Amino acid sequence: MDRAQVDARIRTLAEPFNKKEVGIDEDTSFAGDLEFDSLTVMDFVAAIEDEFDIIISMNQQAEIETWGDLIDAVTRMVTT
Repeated sequence: MDRAQVDARIRTLAEPFNKKEVGIDEDTSFAGDLEFDSLTVMDFVAAIEDEFDIIISMNQQAEIETWGDLIDAVTRMVTT
């Protein structure tokens, strides 16, 4: 699965969480732009983990600040 496919699948997963319908690009931040609180982040991460059958550790989550960071991290996990 390539980066574009990962991006498309995660965008679909993000729709119900993106209540303000913020436009998402590589630099979109979860806390600042999307205004995800900690509970929303947990639910969103769980949806991604279920979709891709992966586990995103707390350390990895701490390093993911933007949409691009997330797509890169998930792409690495599903292609290794």
